[in-house]
Amino acid sequence: MSLLLRWIINALTLLLISHLFPSVKVAGFGTALITALILGLVNAVIRPILILITLPINILTLGLFTFVINGLLFWFVASFVKGFDVGGFWSAFWGALAYSIISFLLSMLLVSD
Repeated sequence: MSLLLRWIINALTLLLISHLFPSVKVAGFGTALITALILGLVNAVIRPILILITLPINILTLGLFTFVINGLLFWFVASFVKGFDVGGFWSAFWGALAYSIISFLLSMLLVSD
């Protein structure tokens, strides 16, 4: 049940991000659900591989390069999900950062394990 609640929280967070950042657009709640699902899968499968590949850069930047990876993955998902558009890299960077913070806070408040 908590997995379903986290999925809905992430979809609602995407809708909130689209209102906070005009360059991030989500067509509707259905699109937000699909995007949240794909973002979760991409973050679970591709993100660890990218972090491992970019480990030297990540060590040199004291982990700050992870924010760049998150932005690139956010932008990557927007490139193939219809109805989810991101204006560019910086929009994806700030959108991914806000998405991470807001969804983390909402999950902490609403989902108790």
